[in-house]
Amino acid sequence: MKALFIGGTGTISTAITNQLASQGCELYLINRGNRNDDLPADVNVLQADINDEDRVADLIADLEFDVVADFIAFVPSQLERDYRLFKDKTKQFIFISSASAYQTPLADYRITEGTPLSNPYWEYSRNKIACEDYLMKQYRDHGFPVTIVRPSHTYGDQSVPLGVHGAKGSWQVLKRIREGKPVIIHGDGTSLWTITHNSDFAKGFIGLMGNIHAIGESVHITSDESVTWNQIYEIIAGVLGVKLNAVHVPSEFLAACSDQDLRGGLLGDKANTVVFDNSKLKRLVPEFVATTRADQGIRKTIQFILAHPELQTEDPEFDRWCDKVVGALDEALKKIRE
Repeated sequence: MKALFIGGTGTISTAITNQLASQGCELYLINRGNRNDDLPADVNVLQADINDEDRVADLIADLEFDVVADFIAFVPSQLERDYRLFKDKTKQFIFISSASAYQTPLADYRITEGTPLSNPYWEYSRNKIACEDYLMKQYRDHGFPVTIVRPSHTYGDQSVPLGVHGAKGSWQVLKRIREGKPVIIHGDGTSLWTITHNSDFAKGFIGLMGNIHAIGESVHITSDESVTWNQIYEIIAGVLGVKLNAVHVPSEFLAACSDQDLRGGLLGDKANTVVFDNSKLKRLVPEFVATTRADQGIRKTIQFILAHPELQTEDPEFDRWCDKVVGALDEALKKIRE
């Protein structure tokens, strides 16, 4: 198989890149070369900014592919560019959308590919929906061979899955847990969530590549395991060998008092119970099974972070914000008890 990835070095795409390289795929990446040091030796890098359409067109002038996948497109104009570049260059175009595009709030917590797409809380999700609409129109009107893939919360070695964290990754939350500080969990922590290790996601994704039955289809790729947020944070504390000091805070309150876009990422995504039905994926890729349990994947990630000091980036601003939120709740409780 001959494939081209736009991006190829992110959390999701790195795992796919590594697995494909080990399988002998002729793989090309288009990226700016900022994170290519750890790529497998036989991956072909076409160094360019994908937005420099003329340069990219020159680089691929003599190339054709079985699969082209865009991991970094977020708005329709970027897909319009991809269509111009690849409409005559590939047998399949895979767009990485998002499971946050599904109806929010959900009418039914069990999500299938037939669940409506609607998210009034998060512009990111609405942009992904618009991207899907554009691509499906090209499929219907012009036969552009589209497959849409919707990841949910996919993680790898460098960041643990969290509901509330700062702008600099997950380390500050791990640090607070290790030090016994209060750690914020949104809501009451009992909503169900699905986390998927990137190595499992890669298996499903590769099974869709070159799959004629996936053309014109939308498919989500997730684990079948559902865990609560309380369980996720307890797993993290257990791996760190400490007792969790959890403080549960209403999601609406967190969104209202944060400068970050918690309205989108929390109210429009993580605060909602989600359980994914992967029947469609398993029909298309019968051999797919997610084999990394939440406790196994989280342990592996934390061990990797602890072994790599460069990933231990402190975030004092987020730390102070957590203390302010917890302090405000304590003060409110004192006033009510007066």
